[in-house]
Amino acid sequence: MKILVTNDDGIAAPGLRALASAFVDEGHDVVVAAPLNEASGSSAAMTAIVKDGRVVVQRRRLSGLDSVTAYGVAGSPGYIVVLATIGAFGDPPDLVLSGINRGANAGQAVLHSGTVGAALTAANTGCRAMAVSLDVLSPSAGTAASGGAAIAALDTVDDEARNWRCAAEIAAGLLDSLLEAPSRTVLNLNVPDLPRGEVRGLQRATLARFGQVEMAVAEAGEGFVRTSIHESGARVEPGTELAYLAEGFATITAIRAIVEAKEFTLPG
Repeated sequence: MKILVTNDDGIAAPGLRALASAFVDEGHDVVVAAPLNEASGSSAAMTAIVKDGRVVVQRRRLSGLDSVTAYGVAGSPGYIVVLATIGAFGDPPDLVLSGINRGANAGQAVLHSGTVGAALTAANTGCRAMAVSLDVLSPSAGTAASGGAAIAALDTVDDEARNWRCAAEIAAGLLDSLLEAPSRTVLNLNVPDLPRGEVRGLQRATLARFGQVEMAVAEAGEGFVRTSIHESGARVEPGTELAYLAEGFATITAIRAIVEAKEFTLPG
């Protein structure tokens, strides 16, 4: 199976390598195309840096993945997925995997996530897709561009030492479910930052009405505004991804790309 692996944390992110590696180990034909720089919070944006009328694309070598063709692209994750589906990186993929994101993508805040946005863009083209995230809650390290994800403080945590492989293996185990899902369905997987043996299991979860973090205005003045990110104070609702993650479970939620609200009667 031809698989595109992308993300919004950038081509150098360890979660990207772990996800690609897990599916290479399963015998799939994997190509990696990810932003040259971090593109968190980009949702499904169609943005790119163009030089002389051309989108900037660089071949990259990923540690431990010598057999995998990899590209760093000066564009948003959603834009990269569109490029892949029209043959920019070889044959169009059968499947798109987005992640592993540094920070959970949960609740209705997934609307803003570049990780989830890439997967939804793929589904919108008829391609199967899964978004994968590792829960490393640290709201104080978040930014307004984090897309609702609470991220880890990299100055205090060895990012390479996180449990990326655990999340990747759980994602690989969901491949059959993804292939059997209805057309245009995206699986959104969130995994606690724990060793595989300490994850309590996998739970199907509902979307929370909020994300792990929320943005507030910290300061406003003439010609500027400064925002801050902090942990959401809303009550965690039972059965949601946030509730299960707090209990040490990995969660899976099925979501869909844009659809019409046909139950609503319009005039005319």
